[in-house]
Amino acid sequence: MKFIHTADWHLGKLVHGVYMTADQREVLNQFVDVVREEEPDAVVIAGDLYDRSVPPTDAVELLDEILFKINVEAKTPIVAIAGNHDSAERLSFGSSWYKHSQFYLSGKLANCFEPVRINGVNFYLLPYAEPGVVRELLGDDSIHSHHDAMKALIGRIEETINPNEPNVLVGHAFVLGGQTSDSERVLSVGGSGCVGAELFAPFSYTALGHLHSPDAIRHETVKYSGSLLKYSFSEATQNKSISIIEIDQSGNFTHRYRSLTPKHDMRELVGFIDQLLDPQFYEKERTDDYLKITLLDEGALIDPINKLRQVYPNVLHLERKIDVLNLKKKQSFNAIRAEKKSEIELFEQFYTEMTTSAFTSEKKAVMAEMIEKVLKGEAAVK
Repeated sequence: MKFIHTADWHLGKLVHGVYMTADQREVLNQFVDVVREEEPDAVVIAGDLYDRSVPPTDAVELLDEILFKINVEAKTPIVAIAGNHDSAERLSFGSSWYKHSQFYLSGKLANCFEPVRINGVNFYLLPYAEPGVVRELLGDDSIHSHHDAMKALIGRIEETINPNEPNVLVGHAFVLGGQTSDSERVLSVGGSGCVGAELFAPFSYTALGHLHSPDAIRHETVKYSGSLLKYSFSEATQNKSISIIEIDQSGNFTHRYRSLTPKHDMRELVGFIDQLLDPQFYEKERTDDYLKITLLDEGALIDPINKLRQVYPNVLHLERKIDVLNLKKKQSFNAIRAEKKSEIELFEQFYTEMTTSAFTSEKKAVMAEMIEKVLKGEAAVK
């Protein structure tokens, strides 16, 4: 059987003050086209359908529209769970009668030990839950971490699982060793939010959500689909995709990717402002992408953000490399106070730390003269 693995839609996402709903609609309509083309036996959504527990109205309407197109119009079964951004209660609404159209949406852990069976494949749905919730559900006081919780839940599944059939786990978790990005919410402090990949050994394939890169972890059977769109500049170099899985009755599967084209890519540009505003440069660029621009210019610049937005209307973040370097230099500047140095030595170190420019002999001579005048003036007052 064939299924599509996706996750982390984050509908209603706000990135640097910009709502991504229009971009999400564009890419989700492409996703629907892929579903119609591939004709899978199921679509698996591994959590974080929404970006927040109380999503904006247009995000709710978009999800309703897309799920209707997939499940009703394309007659494709859907298997979906809540992620850490979702409201389990809101997603659980209507789940009892959704099943009549083969729409299996699990917001809470209730009945998570009974698989959803589609074309000979058993799908076990484990929506995101805090360790305390699992501890209460199972009556196990030894559960304190996400690893403990996942181990206990899978242990309960193993009591009735049929190892001779293909079994797929759908979950939302941070697997130990996975690569994170800035747009993923931390599940807990320290290492208690991580789960070990070895826990998923009973399953032919583990379809995960939470980490936004499809390459977040390298594992034979444990896979992240990644998010549909880039949601932070730390994801700028990631290749976003959906996963097409074809699994046989022995549990062996093939895995391939399908890429979607965003309305606006999220990229970083580095250069001098005159270079970036030169038509010979920007005419070769997709100027309407969401951009983080780092300027290499030194010295004062008058209103650079508005000048850049005349060419690049979607500049979301602007910084100067000199400011980044200066910030790093400033962090060690307090150590100067503990050192016994002359006024000119102190100023030389201060100048170097604050500007990253060389304190030339000419500058040193001018400053030495000024310091001498100041000291003489103080002596005269005394």
